[in-house]
Amino acid sequence: GYGQHHRHALGWKKCVGCGECFAACPTGSLAPKEKSITRDLSSCTTCLTCQHSCPADAHEATGWEASVAEVMVEIEKDIPFYDASGGGVTFSGGEPLMQPRFLLDLLQASGRLGLHRAVDTTVYGDPAVIAEVAEHCELFLIDLKHMDSDRHKLYTGVGNERILENIRLLAEHGKQMRIRIPLIEGVNSDVENIEQTATFLASLPHISGVDILPYHSIAAAKYHKLGRRYQAESFSRVAPEKLSASVDILKQKGLEVKIGG
Repeated sequence: GYGQHHRHALGWKKCVGCGECFAACPTGSLAPKEKSITRDLSSCTTCLTCQHSCPADAHEATGWEASVAEVMVEIEKDIPFYDASGGGVTFSGGEPLMQPRFLLDLLQASGRLGLHRAVDTTVYGDPAVIAEVAEHCELFLIDLKHMDSDRHKLYTGVGNERILENIRLLAEHGKQMRIRIPLIEGVNSDVENIEQTATFLASLPHISGVDILPYHSIAAAKYHKLGRRYQAESFSRVAPEKLSASVDILKQKGLEVKIGG
């Protein structure tokens, strides 16, 4: 199988206004706007025709298609580092469960090499797929953003019921999990949410630890380059004292906690 990931950006300073990309785009997703070009992300299929047709190399794409064999060649290059550090290979994204068959093929190929395998995921997916992935990896790194489903849906677009269900499923299967909490002021940093999170995690076996990830805005530049609105611009970092209080609440439930990860 093949996996793919493409992101588009436009190097505005390179654009010569020739219009070749407008004519070449098969979906009509490009349009002129003042001295720039807009892209309709709802119709763009990431076919890369604009990049290939641009004589000025103004269209940029990050990502490529690769077969399992091609990815494994890159993974195998790092085996000496895994051996020296006691580490392994981590499959992340985006969301690796968006390509479940490709992910499973990579996990199985890595398993045949005796590599330790981790999957970095939200576990928002089909429980049957989660269970199959669990058979072929040793560790899950799981995002847990909010315990209140309505608040979770407000900020992510989906409720959290399936996520919590899959975390319980993995616990029942005896899978090692490390939970990662992106802590954002005014979103999920309140005491009530942290206490509910701590209670939930402490009730489960096989939680190897919790990583608190304080919010930062590094991704904003990437969104601007892609011509997309950065929806988290109003978010802010959690104050140091609140961060320390959150760590204390989790530790009081017997959880091993680190800041960052």
